[in-house]
Amino acid sequence: MSSPARRRISAVVISRNEGKNIAACLESLRWADEIVVVDSGSSDGTPEIALRYTDKVFGIPWKGFGPQKQAAVELATHDIVLNVDCDERVTPELAEEIGKILSGPSMAVAYTVPRRTFLGGKEIRHCGWHPDRTTRLFDRARARFSPDLVHERVEVSGETVPLTGHLLHHSFSGIGEMILKIDRYSDLSARQMFERGRRCGIADLTLRPAFAFVRTYVLRLGFLDGVEGMVISATTSWLAFAKYAKLRELEKSKGKDRA
Repeated sequence: MSSPARRRISAVVISRNEGKNIAACLESLRWADEIVVVDSGSSDGTPEIALRYTDKVFGIPWKGFGPQKQAAVELATHDIVLNVDCDERVTPELAEEIGKILSGPSMAVAYTVPRRTFLGGKEIRHCGWHPDRTTRLFDRARARFSPDLVHERVEVSGETVPLTGHLLHHSFSGIGEMILKIDRYSDLSARQMFERGRRCGIADLTLRPAFAFVRTYVLRLGFLDGVEGMVISATTSWLAFAKYAKLRELEKSKGKDRA
């Protein structure tokens, strides 16, 4: 009895001004049958770098993380999809594990992948950053990205199975990058909350940031990550404050528009 034919897989990546990251990301995906890159207006040569690895490079205006990733999924040729961010790398162990699944007799609808996350050159083992499982491998016929502007997730109709191979997540080179990303994420989070009818109260501006620090630094053992753990805890607190402060500004702005 002959073994089943190996399933084919598309790796999908979204990008915007990721010139310093995308080459290493795509290099770790060379084993995939296809690489699809959806870029949203990069000005640093990101699309040109991507074209060294694939001819499937598309320009689509930014719609939010969920819609952008789903657009990449829909541009893929194959139903089995692996989503990877530009600041991530697929380890050889994970690539081998996925290869065995593709050659196996059956597949689950989706698989979660653990991430090893780095701040600068240091791996973060606490702060809620490890193992940081996220659904990245799935059958697009039975799973899709949520429409969320930020904190998107894969909505799965069926079984989800954990993998053991890791993604390497080189999230930030330092605090400067963290602050820039916090500004972008807090903008999107505030907009998303406002559109869903969420409003800002005084506790959101006082208690939530304080609890975010305590949860990250104490409850999630961030203090064991040294100075980096302190930095992560403080910036997590700042993100909690910034998104609610921006939500309040949106409320006031829309109130003036209606006046």
